[in-house]
This record gives sequence, C-alpha cells and structure tokens, in this order.
Amino acid sequence: MKPPANHRGLFCVLIFLPLHLKKCYFKPIFKVYSVDVLIIKRYIYRPDIIFMTIPIYQVDAFTNRLFGGNPAAICPLTEWLPDEMMQKIAAENNLAETAFFVRNNDGYKLRWFTPAYEIDLCGHATLASAHVIFTELGHKSDIINFETVKAGTLTIKNDGDKYTMDFPSRPPIPIEMPNGLAEALGEKTPSSAYRSRDYFIVYQSEDDIVEITPDFFALSKLDTVGVIVTAPGKEADFVSRFFAPGAGIPEDPVTGSAHCNLIPYWANKLGKDKLHAYQLSARKGELWCENKGERVLMSGNAVTYLKGEIYLSLKLKDQSRKQRRSLISCYVQKSFQLCAFSFSLYRKSR
Repeated sequence: MKPPANHRGLFCVLIFLPLHLKKCYFKPIFKVYSVDVLIIKRYIYRPDIIFMTIPIYQVDAFTNRLFGGNPAAICPLTEWLPDEMMQKIAAENNLAETAFFVRNNDGYKLRWFTPAYEIDLCGHATLASAHVIFTELGHKSDIINFETVKAGTLTIKNDGDKYTMDFPSRPPIPIEMPNGLAEALGEKTPSSAYRSRDYFIVYQSEDDIVEITPDFFALSKLDTVGVIVTAPGKEADFVSRFFAPGAGIPEDPVTGSAHCNLIPYWANKLGKDKLHAYQLSARKGELWCENKGERVLMSGNAVTYLKGEIYLSLKLKDQSRKQRRSLISCYVQKSFQLCAFSFSLYRKSR
C-alpha cells in the first residue's frame, strides 16, 4: 500500500512502532500499548482519519475536600481541537464546565464549554485549570496568565494554601423585576432585582436563599445565561446560589463568574472591600474575595479527583488545512514518544 505523499513521513513512523513491538518479546510493552498499537495499525489502513488521545483531569474547585465545591473537567492540549469536538467532549463529560487550554508563549489560551455551548467566563474551571498546571504540569512560576476570547487576560497566583484569581468586575445594574421571575424562584419574595450577564436577585436572609425551590423549566426560557440569588450570610458576609438550566446547568455548585457581580455589589452594600462568601449548593463552596475597583480577587482551594485519557478519532477531510497540519504534527510527536519509550523498555528487558 502506497500512502499519500503528504502522509509518507507519518506513515513511516507509524509503520515502525507496530513492527518494533511485534518483534519485541517483552510482553508488558505490548500489553500496556495494545490499544495504541491497534490505533496505529488502523491508521495505516485509514490514512484519512487521525486517532489520538488527550489527557483529562477532573478537579473539585473552591473546596479543600473531595466531593465538595464545583467539579470541572480540564483538558490540556498542544493545539486546539475543532470547536465541534470540544463541545462534544463537554457534553459527554456532563459537568457544568469543561476547560481546554493550549500553551501560548509564557502563558496559556483558555476556553470553557458547558454541556450546551461555549461560555464567555468561568471561575471554577479557571481555578481548576491553574491547579492542574501548578500540580500536574510542573509550572515553575507562582503566576499563570490565561488569555481568553471575551474576558481578557486572567491572572491566577499560587498563594501557597490557596489560589487567587484576578477577574474583571461586573457590577449589576438595577432593573424592574422581570415578569414571572420571582414566581419561578419559589414562594419567597425578593427585595430587589439587578442584571449584568445574569439576572441578579437579592433576598432578605440566608434562610430565604436556602429555601428557594426554582422552576428550572421556567428559568431555562430566560434571556440570560443564568440567575444569581443572594442575601447577607450568617457566618459569611454574603451567600448565594446560581441557576443556569438554559446552559445545561440546573444549579451550579460554585460559580466564580457570578462573584464578578457579587463582590462589587456587596462591597458597596457593606462598605468593605474584603469579603468572605459561601455558595449554598448541595456541594457547597467557600471563597475569600476582595474588591479592587475595576477588578475583583477571588481565592479558593482545589483538589484533584481523577486523571485519565480521552480517545478521539477525527476525519482529516472535515478539518481546515491548519487543523490538519496541527493534528498530524501532534500525532507524529506522540508516535515518536511512544517509539522511544517502548524501545527503552525493550533494551532494559534484554
């Protein structure tokens, strides 16, 4: 079989590995890489398809214990996958957000996807991404800069026991209570209504927030991403919850982007810039916040829950020329790494 001219280099690399493994009698190599061998052999007969793996981590953000805070899936990439594929991965993960990032000079480019669509800003998945870079990818500096499409540059600092995120401030603007919104949030009567990206509804007490029983179907019909409900806290300066059924998130456990609204509102209301907050979902989350004028700081913990790999197949004919080049380049790099590692194991076994 003669490969297409533009695939000959890749074809030679991918031929070498299965032949090498076939001649190698060190069984653990074949056992460990049996899936990869099948993938590579299949590529030889299907040069129009790229088979590849990408790493995935799941991190609980804004908590110092497993099964608390807000879980986010994190996928480090060497090059962007097609948007459609990233959306499918987010839907398959079925978490509030899945974050993807690629290296960009001294920082990273970052994007977030809900199960339904790409979102403009996400706090907990940013915190989780920074946690993966600091703890899993060997980042040397104490600061990470994320470049985003709509939220600008987001800076995350490793403060030792917590991560501190520097986000844009988004003070909510007073509005009339939208028709049907109060009823969709239950029997409690709100004291006032505001809006930024999301509706921002203020109640009298923490008990009011706890007792809210939303009509998710009605909330899914609203013209915003979600609804923030908030009130003064008993053991914190303020408490909140966040609902976004239209984005595939009935209730978000802990919402960093909502605190871009909450921090300036409560800083002005309480006359103080340093604030302590709880989000009162079933998983609960805790944040230490600071109002800095046009920016807000949010600090919290994160815990790694799992790490693994996602197996993907991408049809080259469906990708742009740039995407095809990057996918093939990534695949060749992985194949060389696999060849080198298997050969080193083989030599040690002799």
